[in-house]
Amino acid sequence: MSNPIQTADAAIENKAELVDYLASGNKPKDAWRIGTEHEKFGFRTDDLRAPTYEGDRGIGVLLNTMAERFGWEKVVEQGHTIALLRDLASVSLEPAGQLELSGAPLETIHQTCCEVDTHLKQVRSVAEELQIGFLGMGFQPKWARADMPWMPKGRYRIMREYMPKRGSLGLDMMTRTCTVQTNLDFASEADMVKKFRVSLALQPIATALFADSPFTEGQPNGFLSFRSQVWSDTDPDRTGMLGFVFDEGFGFERYVDYLLDVPMYFVYRKGQYLDASGLSFRDFMAGKLSILPGEKPLMKDFADHLTTAFPEVRLKKYLEMRGADGGPWNRLCALPAFWVGLLYDQVALDAAWDLVKDFSLAEREALRRDVPRLGLKLPFRDGTVRDLALEALKIAGHGLKSRACLNSRGVDETMFIEPLVEIALANETPAERKLKLFHGEWQGNIDPIFREFAY
Repeated sequence: MSNPIQTADAAIENKAELVDYLASGNKPKDAWRIGTEHEKFGFRTDDLRAPTYEGDRGIGVLLNTMAERFGWEKVVEQGHTIALLRDLASVSLEPAGQLELSGAPLETIHQTCCEVDTHLKQVRSVAEELQIGFLGMGFQPKWARADMPWMPKGRYRIMREYMPKRGSLGLDMMTRTCTVQTNLDFASEADMVKKFRVSLALQPIATALFADSPFTEGQPNGFLSFRSQVWSDTDPDRTGMLGFVFDEGFGFERYVDYLLDVPMYFVYRKGQYLDASGLSFRDFMAGKLSILPGEKPLMKDFADHLTTAFPEVRLKKYLEMRGADGGPWNRLCALPAFWVGLLYDQVALDAAWDLVKDFSLAEREALRRDVPRLGLKLPFRDGTVRDLALEALKIAGHGLKSRACLNSRGVDETMFIEPLVEIALANETPAERKLKLFHGEWQGNIDPIFREFAY
């Protein structure tokens, strides 16, 4: 989840300005960049519990030490360090202390992987001194919701109170899930639309390939990606597959209309989050927001509001692919490689569109509904999701090869999707592999997961 966005403090006069705000993300191909974000669960190595913010071994100490040791700038809210900033990247806190890296906009997956590696080394060097480890998975495998701490961030207090009004798993989404996501650019409205449609249709395929959340409170939960399932019962007003994206005439304006109908969470003023949960941004535009009567929103209010919609693919001034479980280092590099390969080469994008363009709304919704439980083995038409995954990976591989972005050893970016190809060929998700360990050598004990799969 994002920190407050610093945008020009200009009052919004009409909807056209919001459309123009999104359209200002249009960039020529040579300016396209790759942003990668990932979250991870902290745990104390002695008792495996999630660290609190406070205390000598708390997340606050971790952040402050990282800032001092590695030159990060602190973001402070009400006296608490809640994020770190440096070189267009940030380190921030999810509601229960999950640590997130929001990477800088980079040109290649090679750079992304170096960024992730450097970040993990920095975190580990401080965390080990505090006897803290970090685990990459989609859902907290051991602890109950009541066992999870809460971080001192104002927007989380508002969301914590509002979430249970809209779904039964919203608080689990906040406290017990971790994801990896990729942020990619577009050249024009037409390019955005095509990429949005392809990435929405194939998002369940990414969910299957990255499925890694089969445990809840120490036991199998019946899902391969329980993180994905959690989103289906979080808040129907702001989640889902956005079927209207496939309607004729879809573009920036239609997405703005959707956003204006997403209920608000907050307004950020003078370092404070004002509770606007459930209120209407349309009313705000008309100067009729009950908590700020007569006041109209600033553009930074709209930028903040953008961050409170959680569909499977989210549009800002770029597109965010949001359907994957968190995981180990190589899959943090594999996700941007998968989507860059599909979306950043025109031949690959056309091939990906050909793959999905005749999917019906019912089929897209069925994939989203059933992949969290069945993963690659979900039947689809005359085959399975595995068949779709293999075809998508083939297209992505061609796209990456066509980009011809080489590292210092002359190797292109196709190396980064090899873990996904191996998963698809084996027809076995990361979740299924962990379930085998749980029922086998772990003898029904979840604790070894923190040792064997920590970063």
